[in-house]
Amino acid sequence: MENFDITKAPLEIERKFLIEYPDIGALRQMADYRVIHIEQSYLSAEDEQIGGRVRRITGGDSVRYIYTCKKRLTVLTRHEYEREISEEEYRELLTHKTPDTITISKDRHIFSFEGLVYELDVYDFWSDKATLEAEVKNEETTIPIPPCVKLIKEVTYDKRYNNSQLVRNLGDIDESAPPVSQMD
Repeated sequence: MENFDITKAPLEIERKFLIEYPDIGALRQMADYRVIHIEQSYLSAEDEQIGGRVRRITGGDSVRYIYTCKKRLTVLTRHEYEREISEEEYRELLTHKTPDTITISKDRHIFSFEGLVYELDVYDFWSDKATLEAEVKNEETTIPIPPCVKLIKEVTYDKRYNNSQLVRNLGDIDESAPPVSQMD
């Protein structure tokens, strides 16, 4: 991996929601709809050169490989460094996968609603729920919930719903336990 200064990477500001398993037919009717399949693995931070995550993204007839590294500034805001990598580099980086974690497999449904782009992730380990994310320009942005989505609760502030945590527990979250703050 090449060296990079994560503090000079673009900012990502997003909110995340737990939703009931969606009606895929209704999603397909949303503006700018498309779907991709993602296989996502997290990498050990053994040294300054490794860490972050890798993705294999399949959409239509194309396959892309992406390396991503993030640095949290606040609960909602992070620096995000991302670049496309070769299949060979992807396979090499997978040799540094964090021990005792799974590779997340999910279908990402992407669509627009009221000026925002939404990413709705349907995971292979949940049959009754999914997550919905919206990237925004600032932390105060109000997020309108699309009518095709049934909101359970916002989970932006509960790190149990971060993909980096879901890879450890296969999505098995004790809902009776109190939320785990992003800032802990």
